[in-house]
Order: sequence, then C-alpha cells, then structure tokens
Amino acid sequence: MGFRRAAVNFILKSILNFVCKIDTSAVYEALSKIKPMFVVFNHVNFIDSPILVTQCYPLRLTGLAKAETWNNPIFGFIFSTYKAVSIDRNGAFSDSFQKVGKAIRNGNFVCIAPEGTRSKTGVLQQGKAGIVQLALETDTPIIPVAHYGSENIWKNIRKLNRTPVKFMAGKPFKIKFNGRPAKSEREEIISEIMGQIALLLPKEKRGMYARQAEQECKYLEFLL
Repeated sequence: MGFRRAAVNFILKSILNFVCKIDTSAVYEALSKIKPMFVVFNHVNFIDSPILVTQCYPLRLTGLAKAETWNNPIFGFIFSTYKAVSIDRNGAFSDSFQKVGKAIRNGNFVCIAPEGTRSKTGVLQQGKAGIVQLALETDTPIIPVAHYGSENIWKNIRKLNRTPVKFMAGKPFKIKFNGRPAKSEREEIISEIMGQIALLLPKEKRGMYARQAEQECKYLEFLL
C-alpha cells in the first residue's frame, strides 16, 4: 500500500501542479508539528481535498466519502488508496463516529468541509454542525485551514494559465463542552469554528462569518 499510495500521489500531484501554482507550505508545517486531528477547510470546488491530500504527502491525510463512491471503480481505487472513511448516509451515526475515530487513531488527519456544498466563488458559506458532534464524540481536536484562488481555475484553464492557490493554517483547538449540546449550542459552536476559517481568508472572502472572525470564542480552547 505504501508504494501504491506514493505512485497514485505522484500522478495526482503532477496533474494538480500542472494546472495550479500551489502553496501549501503553511499547512504542511503546521500539521507536521501536531498529532492527527480533524482538518476543517472552506469548500470552493472539487480540487480542494485532492490538493490538501496530495501536497501534504507523506503526511497521511484522508477524508469522508459516501459509501456509493466505491461503486465507481476508479474513485473507489483512489479513495481506498488514501484510506477514505466510508459513510453510510442511511446508517447509524455511532458507526460513523467509530470509523472516524479509528482513522484518526491509525494516524490519519481527517479532512472535513463543514459547508458541505462548494461555494464556487470562494466566499465562505454557512457551515453545518456535523463536525461539532464528531469532534465531541471522538474527543478529537480541530485545526482550521483556509484557501483561496481556486475559484478562478476554470477561467484560467480556458486562458491556458496556471491558477495560484494558497492554503493557510490556523491554531488547533478543542471544543469545550460537557455532554451533548442542544441545537442552539451546536449552531454557536459551528459559528466559532467557521470564524476561525474566516480569520485565515481575505476579508472579502469571509462572507457571513466576517464578524465572527474578529470575536472571542466561548466554546473553543486553543492548544498552541
């Protein structure tokens, strides 16, 4: 599996570097200094996760994927190579928690985009609170990551230009909460998490979390 991952990573990284001028040095440096945890990032388009995973190799980064992904032989091969966590959207949440917890214990950073859907413009959208319960149930810290530039990829491809894409990393933190948060509390917590992503973005990309980026956090305990 080590050779397979190295070979697949070389191919994917070469393709991405051909179409993009990528800077993930800040993320690689940050992840190299901490233990495996959740990596939450803003979701602009389809290359977000591939860039993070391939550019940070040999660090082990993976993500979540719906179980149906493995129905496609090519995607199934790639996702299996990177030890992606298969999530059955109709299954029990406890099963998903166990799979994610095991992936992290096995030395993988698990990447999650709380927005769920791609913004395409690079402007931060509303985050979904699923990461809150995942982090609490698995007792796992989170590091925020943000990137910008990939919103221009299709325009630049048409002009045969490479697209500059820059990734930044923030301070890792744990969620401070005992028990199971109510819906209103989960919304407060996800707002604080999204605010940490927003803080890494240019102000015009912070969207609805522009104010949250400048406020103190009630539920986040920073580790560095």
